[in-house]
Amino acid sequence: MRPLLDEIFYWVLNMSIMGTFAGLIVLLVRKVRALPRFAAYLLWLIPAIRFWVPFGWASKYSLMNIISGLASRSVRLYREQPLSEFTYTNFVMAAEDYFPIEYKTKQLESVFELVSVVWLIMALAALMAFIFFYGRAKREIGGVIPLGQNQYLSHKVHSPVVYGIIKPRIILPEGIRNEDLPYILQHERIHIRRLDNLWRVLAIATACIHWFNPLIWLMLKAFFADMELSCDEKVIKRLEPQEQKAYALALVNCEVHKSMLASAFGGAGLKTRIEKILSYKRMTVLSSFCFLLFILWLAVVLLTNTAV
Repeated sequence: MRPLLDEIFYWVLNMSIMGTFAGLIVLLVRKVRALPRFAAYLLWLIPAIRFWVPFGWASKYSLMNIISGLASRSVRLYREQPLSEFTYTNFVMAAEDYFPIEYKTKQLESVFELVSVVWLIMALAALMAFIFFYGRAKREIGGVIPLGQNQYLSHKVHSPVVYGIIKPRIILPEGIRNEDLPYILQHERIHIRRLDNLWRVLAIATACIHWFNPLIWLMLKAFFADMELSCDEKVIKRLEPQEQKAYALALVNCEVHKSMLASAFGGAGLKTRIEKILSYKRMTVLSSFCFLLFILWLAVVLLTNTAV
């Protein structure tokens, strides 16, 4: 068990480095004011893949070629054709051979055996803590009053929120203003259609697996912010200017509760969301096409590995 465990951790460590590199690029790109928030939200798929998939296609177009001095060895997934161009990018470089891993020294082997056990214990603890808090949150909203059309009323929540993945429910607090309700429901139904609670759970699971990486928690926060901003963007595209102001006011009225476990209407940075809403401009077809090409280009250079 232990030799297999340290081999898994070896590649988890490499994935964490690659995911961090891709995530830092996304953190920089999302600062571009003209970038649509949905594009920023979509870009987080790139580091997510890097955090979960240890191999990639070797390409001369990969951004990894620029920093190949830091990862001087790319390990082939298969030594025989036709799959020899799939490689692992190897930042750790602590092994002489890789299938199975044979470390350069006995000391390195002992270190990886010990650290891999600590990694697994902490990862399982983090995942169990998340499951516990998610279960407790669901129990706390028990006894909700059905209102119809997948809407429920609860005195235990302070802001509208979507709970659940397979059968998500919109939970509304008491005292919601009638004039705010249409905007709240539009926002929460977009979360449901996009399966945002599923992506939220997968993002938290990724952070639990890579708990030792401090930057992943920063990326998780940015991902949740882009989730809400892109949802706002989707709603206000359908609204007239006066309605957009009313939507911003609904956000202010509901900015009480924030949750990592569910999609809350009042979550994420309120000031940033209000600024984005009030400064929103519709994109042209040309600019949309250019941003699509940019996303595809970024995916190619970040998801491929150093040319072998």
